Amino acid sequence: MEAKAIAKTLRISPIKARLVADLIRGKDVNIALNILNNMNSKPARLTKKVLDSAIANAVNNLKLDANTLYVKESRVDAGPVMKRHMFDSRSHIGHKDKRTSHIHITVASK
Repeated sequence: MEAKAIAKTLRISPIKARLVADLIRGKDVNIALNILNNMNSKPARLTKKVLDSAIANAVNNLKLDANTLYVKESRVDAGPVMKRHMFDSRSHIGHKDKRTSHIHITVASK
């Protein structure tokens, strides 16, 4: 049995969020939570929230034991891009793309 949680349109670049998602993929849930708790970064905080939600879904909806769970899938997809423009030198228009992410985490029992 597996449970999943998705957080959509988070204001973090997918490249930065993928670095954290790669760290917890395939790990035991308790080890993954320890990794995320000891990281001082925005993607780690957002990924921890999604992981907590996936664990809660597994425990409450599927009646699985939280100690036997592991992170089966952890991926970050690119969300919509907010395109902002600003004045640049020599009357050019500069682009400032504000990227968003979708974080998908699936936990399963061993």
